[in-house]
Amino acid sequence: MKKIAIIGAGRVGESTAQFLAQSDLVRELALLDVREGAAAGAALDIQETAPLFGFDTRLTGSTDPGVIAGAELVVITAGLPRKPGMSRSDVLDKNVEILDSILVDVVREAPDSQILVVSNPVDVLTYRAWQKTGWDRSRVFGQAGVLDAARMATFVALETGLSTRDIHTLVLGGHGDAMVPMLRFSGINGLPLHYFLDQAAIDRIVERTRHGGAEILGLRQTSSAYDAPAAAVKAMVESILLDQRRVLPTVALLEGEYGASDAAMGVPCVLGTGGMERIVELDLNAEEQANFDSSLAGVQADIARLK
Repeated sequence: MKKIAIIGAGRVGESTAQFLAQSDLVRELALLDVREGAAAGAALDIQETAPLFGFDTRLTGSTDPGVIAGAELVVITAGLPRKPGMSRSDVLDKNVEILDSILVDVVREAPDSQILVVSNPVDVLTYRAWQKTGWDRSRVFGQAGVLDAARMATFVALETGLSTRDIHTLVLGGHGDAMVPMLRFSGINGLPLHYFLDQAAIDRIVERTRHGGAEILGLRQTSSAYDAPAAAVKAMVESILLDQRRVLPTVALLEGEYGASDAAMGVPCVLGTGGMERIVELDLNAEEQANFDSSLAGVQADIARLK
């Protein structure tokens, strides 16, 4: 892959560009933003770190959609950010409007690309991107579960004092308060969490994971999280660029998996050069399936607003 485009040069977009440039895995990064000078300034600022971080990626930024021409992967971070007290669904209508205008540019300038949606509410916007482009579901997917799982792993590390390198977590469902931390599929170096944590601590971790984004927003007041989301995007992009075929929780279009259709939700997926190459369907127990269905219902309610 020679060219990646990032649409939205706000904090998430800029951090994503920095992390991807430092990885030196792509020849060109193009940033697009409607604000005059925002994308160009971010691109130049990051470019000037190249001698210090040792990368050769070339960055460009513009308000002209032509800057994304020929991109093989388009990362969409543009959108109205949440403010304290707002849910991800609260920004849906405005962000659908923004996404629709972006997709016109993507289809025209990068018709053979894959799309990675980051903007919120990511489950609904991923569905919208698939709906508007008509592309195969392997080419349209979203970032949420990688971030949520990273947050959960962080909280496990903070509770136990153990290395994050040995902690593996999984989060399914919608990206929001109804996300489904999968305790049965999470552990520390292959050992279940209950070997290290009592139930009260596990419950605290689950709740903190569900409200991880709101916690940061509440602390910062003027900004949502951006470094952790950007790092999550980088992990997904790296799996695609290097054809690592990692199994990562990804917002994917469901066609019967997990008993759901005509919806986009966070589920384990294989990511490689073909994009979202495969959905891994877990055998959920009754409680897990009920939690997944509850999360799905919230996403479907928002999707219904699109029609």
